[in-house]
Amino acid sequence: MPQNEYIERHTKLHGKRLDHEERTRKKAAREGHKQSENAQNLRGLRAKLYAKERHAQKIQMRKQIKQHEERNVKGAADEKEPANPVPAYLLDRANPTSAKALSSQIKNKRAEKAARFSVPIPKVKGISEEELFKVVKTGKKIAKKSWKRVVTKPTFVGPDFTRRPVKYERFIRPMGLRYKKANVTHPTLNVTVQLPILGVKKNPSNPLYTQLGVLSKGTIIEVNVSDLGIVTASGKIAWGRYAQITNNPENDGCLNAVLLV
Repeated sequence: MPQNEYIERHTKLHGKRLDHEERTRKKAAREGHKQSENAQNLRGLRAKLYAKERHAQKIQMRKQIKQHEERNVKGAADEKEPANPVPAYLLDRANPTSAKALSSQIKNKRAEKAARFSVPIPKVKGISEEELFKVVKTGKKIAKKSWKRVVTKPTFVGPDFTRRPVKYERFIRPMGLRYKKANVTHPTLNVTVQLPILGVKKNPSNPLYTQLGVLSKGTIIEVNVSDLGIVTASGKIAWGRYAQITNNPENDGCLNAVLLV
């Protein structure tokens, strides 16, 4: 391997960081802010060069948008001599041809995929860290240290969960606010059953809340549906399915969710 490819070599030997995809996504999301900042703050020759580059990019973007719009327009077919004689009132009628069979097929697939992953509650109110965490002061000298946090919302921890030593535990999840089961409603069968929770897939408020297993309204959880007898396309019994929480567990004292089918 060439000497200057040490980064690729390190990746092959040791792999990537666990949060590599998340960091890459955030970096791509920050690009717009970076471009805006450069456009406002650059001066002199650098500003001219940057404006020229952005101008070229915008022209290219407009061309692509125009091409996509032209695909939607039904154009007239190429004029050919008809094999059979055509009446006079049909001579000026053009046969429209759809120039975007492939593009429409891709759009339909995307729409089907979006519908498959649509959730009952698409938007929920975010939870701030001040609302979720309560500061706990520790230390012998009049409790000077305040780096510990108590989670004030319901949480889920796995069956094999073991607390860290008290000295190193930053986030404390109280036993009284831990949930193991959820009342899951099947939308097509219109039945509600109590199913054990397998894990927390995504909390829309914060990735940290997902990692801590916080159960708030709109959270996607994975439940054990083996008792329902749901089978996959190959004929095997489905083990885990995703469901979305539809209530505020801290207010109701129970966990209600809708199965995503």
